[in-house]
Amino acid sequence: MNQKSSNVLAVQVLLTVTALEFFGPPVRDIGGSHALNPTWVGHARVHLIWLLGFMLTSGIANVYLIWFRRPFELRNLWLSAAWQCCNMAGFWAAFFFAPMYGGEMTMEGVHMHILGLDENVFVFTVLTILLAAGLGLLSRIPPHTIPTEQQHEAR
Repeated sequence: MNQKSSNVLAVQVLLTVTALEFFGPPVRDIGGSHALNPTWVGHARVHLIWLLGFMLTSGIANVYLIWFRRPFELRNLWLSAAWQCCNMAGFWAAFFFAPMYGGEMTMEGVHMHILGLDENVFVFTVLTILLAAGLGLLSRIPPHTIPTEQQHEAR
């Protein structure tokens, strides 16, 4: 495997790790603390399930773009990265604007702290760094650098 193919593979791995975030909330937020919480207004729960469905299908679409779309093109990786940047931006907007709308990041008894940070803030910090690393590496791959189909299939 040459250096260019190695860089493409590294970007695919980084984008896959960061795309896994799309699958966390649909698994975790269906329970009594969120979607099935009887104290939540029914309309808010509809919006949450809508968001969780969007996140789940976004995760599936991202994994498809990263690994399975044929013919393989670098723009598939750019599209996945852009989609994931939108997801990260949405989280950070919710975090920074929380004081303006009465939002709280930590729900006692549900969320834990890692290194003094709310688990979501910690995880999104790590994911944002990994996504930035993936974007940095992706930006260094020449646009016409595409592993041959045989090289890609061998992975």
